[in-house]
Amino acid sequence: MARQDVLRTIRDAETAATKTTSNAEKHASSIVSQARQNASEIIMDGRASSESDSQNLIAAARASADEAASAVSSAGESSVDSIHSEGSSNRNKATQVVIDAFRN
Repeated sequence: MARQDVLRTIRDAETAATKTTSNAEKHASSIVSQARQNASEIIMDGRASSESDSQNLIAAARASADEAASAVSSAGESSVDSIHSEGSSNRNKATQVVIDAFRN
């Protein structure tokens, strides 16, 4: 083999090695980019899921609070009605006591 052939073979091998290195770097960069994209999607999905879960918990807590408030309101209304009815029945007696107090 002539010296020129050996040098050409070496140059060809170096060129092939450079191409292989370049392709490997591109592939590695692609893998990193894909990994970043996947990580970003996972984070966004997690945030969306967390937001949805939070909204569901808030809605459940609100429904529970509304239910408790309704029960308290009903009890309060029945107490007010009871006070009004007792007041109406005792009004005549109170009026009579005041009138009798002025007469004596």
